[in-house]
Amino acid sequence: MPTPSMEDYIEQIYILIEEKGYARVSDIAEALSVHPSSVTKMVQKLDKDEYLVYEKYRGLVLTAKGKKIGKRLVYRHELLEQFLRIIGVDEENIYRDVEGIEHHLSWNAIDRIGDLVQYFQEDPNRIETLRNIQKRNEQAEE
Repeated sequence: MPTPSMEDYIEQIYILIEEKGYARVSDIAEALSVHPSSVTKMVQKLDKDEYLVYEKYRGLVLTAKGKKIGKRLVYRHELLEQFLRIIGVDEENIYRDVEGIEHHLSWNAIDRIGDLVQYFQEDPNRIETLRNIQKRNEQAEE
């Protein structure tokens, strides 16, 4: 299994390739706010571990293994964003919160959160009921 840092790189590379059709070291560095030299080191490690194929000055391509994991990591991130929105987390906190928790949850926990998100999305009244409970609790705290 990839480390949390490796996951961040794979996820970002997957997103860049999906959006632009390619991922350059400079694009990855900018997206992750790291130095290009750090990206080069990680890309070499990801190449060695067969998540991608990297040729200096030519770019990189995700392997089937890298694409599969990248897709799953993007799903996890988006699912956690949806979950935090459903439970009423303030929008300005969502990205930071997801970044803080996504590497610490098991895939079993992610699957259960997926079930819960699906449960709420199947019937918008459930979300409304949750919002009403939250409003009552906030009013009780005042």
